[in-house]
Amino acid sequence: MHTNSHLSRLIHDQARNYGNREVLIYKDFGGKEWKSYSWNQFSEMVMKVSNALLNLGVKVQENVGVFSQNSVQYLFCDFGAWGIRAVTIPFYATSSEQQIQYMVNDAKIRFLFVGEQEQYDKARRIFTTCQSLERIIIFDRNVRISTHDPNAMYFEDFLKLGENLPRQTEVAALQAAASFDDVANILYTSGTTGESKGVILTAGQYHAAFIANAKCVPVTDRDRVLNFLPFTHVFEKAWKIFALTMGARLIVNTYPLEVQQTMRETHPTCMSAVPRFWEKVYVGVQEKIERSGAVQRKLFRHALEVGRKHNIDYLAKGKRPPLALHLEYEMLNKMVFSLVRKELGLEDAHFFPTAGATVSSHVEEFVHSIGLGMIVGYGLTESLATVSCDHLGKPFTVGSVGHPIEGLDIKISDDDEILLKGPTITKGYYNREDLTKAAFTEDGYFRTGDSGYLKDGELFLKERIKDLYKTSNGKYIAPQMIESKLLVDKFIDQIAIIADERKFVSALIIPVYSLLEEYAREHKIPFKDREELCADRRIYDMMKERIDTLQQQLAHFEQVKRFTLLPHHFSIEKGELTNTLKIKRRVLSENYKVEIDKMYEG
Repeated sequence: MHTNSHLSRLIHDQARNYGNREVLIYKDFGGKEWKSYSWNQFSEMVMKVSNALLNLGVKVQENVGVFSQNSVQYLFCDFGAWGIRAVTIPFYATSSEQQIQYMVNDAKIRFLFVGEQEQYDKARRIFTTCQSLERIIIFDRNVRISTHDPNAMYFEDFLKLGENLPRQTEVAALQAAASFDDVANILYTSGTTGESKGVILTAGQYHAAFIANAKCVPVTDRDRVLNFLPFTHVFEKAWKIFALTMGARLIVNTYPLEVQQTMRETHPTCMSAVPRFWEKVYVGVQEKIERSGAVQRKLFRHALEVGRKHNIDYLAKGKRPPLALHLEYEMLNKMVFSLVRKELGLEDAHFFPTAGATVSSHVEEFVHSIGLGMIVGYGLTESLATVSCDHLGKPFTVGSVGHPIEGLDIKISDDDEILLKGPTITKGYYNREDLTKAAFTEDGYFRTGDSGYLKDGELFLKERIKDLYKTSNGKYIAPQMIESKLLVDKFIDQIAIIADERKFVSALIIPVYSLLEEYAREHKIPFKDREELCADRRIYDMMKERIDTLQQQLAHFEQVKRFTLLPHHFSIEKGELTNTLKIKRRVLSENYKVEIDKMYEG
């Protein structure tokens, strides 16, 4: 049942539809046991938060901050704030003190909800530098509050302000007055190219997005939707609310590193993910196959080929597979692919939206071949996630990002930039009229900054316009495309392509150290530390051979000619990655200038 209510009323309307049916499956912070809330309990908690916020003095359209990893308390805060027409501003749980300070001051936040000890400690340290900040409210009861902090309180104590719903008459009146013009969120983009800016998202944008997505993303109230990406990310935020409008259960995964364990324990039917997740699944399965016996290897490779023919060559093109191929696929699906899905915890898989970066064609074909319905899509914070996506069960092209959603007007500019207009597009950036003006064309289209093209109704991406590199030979290089091809190698964890104003393409590579160390021991290559391991010529030659194999289909000028293996990861702390783990190319160029220059010597 699709209940596309105003965000202020959504949970309460669904509680009337579903009552005591389970909706939230979660673990406490640091907990081991899975617990759950029913729709009625969810509604009750949201009402308590709405009442408690009014008792704290939160006003209509006031900005409230949430600085936490995923949790049920996060959901209670979002919907509780929307219940009194307040605005929630999510911060990534990994945000630095400088980022928090900037966002709190920019949005004049008085009340900041935090998750665990790390978030509380950062918030406490910046408290005195943020004049607007009055209260820090802590989700995790195990957090140690400083003895010199009179401004912090635990979430359970905050909830007592809403016990017995003392302001419910006012809450009801506010909900009755709620408008689709109300701002629901301000999402500060993580910014690969500059300072963070707050994208304004309204209740009406969400409403329009859910109407469009309901026509192409078939979530039902039978689905168990795993929330793995941060709720701060527009993809996960919009996706989990959309799932709630459909009556689905949410499995709230608090710790991203535990996601594969969570999948095996909770058996989700759907999950949104970024391509890197599926790249790791692909590498993990390939690694397992390589370690198995010759007969098993041969069987699995044959099964993959059959799966590719059946699901890519026929079904993806809207064709019916020949009967013999279909019967063989069904047999191998039961014998082989079902075991792979069971190992992943995806026995009851429905479909898996995937976006946020370029999806390697190797990975996309692999996921479809083993019988998992990957829905590749494209979107931005400014478009409230989905711009386009594959439609489950309908023809699709490997390499595209699907068909545009209904109601969105897409135009390709003369320089191939994707331009957008429609009810899901932001009205602009918070407190930044200059940026807002620059983000739109004179005829009102939003400039995405991405280049692409439309072919047979499907959208294809080329590259971020700002990320395109031009070599000193005048050739244009698309770094993300090259990176996505090389990231499928099991030895590569992170990679940054270097080419701008250079005579050839090079790369900075973070290897998977555990596998590299294992390889060195197997081949009797001595090393005393990672620095020595990464500098060994034999390791370099092995990696070069693997890279050359993967880039055979690239044009000669696109191929990586030299690379440097780095003995430590790129990091958020050094400004090299955004909170969504996208690389900041300008920062990497500065931080690794010595290593980069050395690759171009001679």
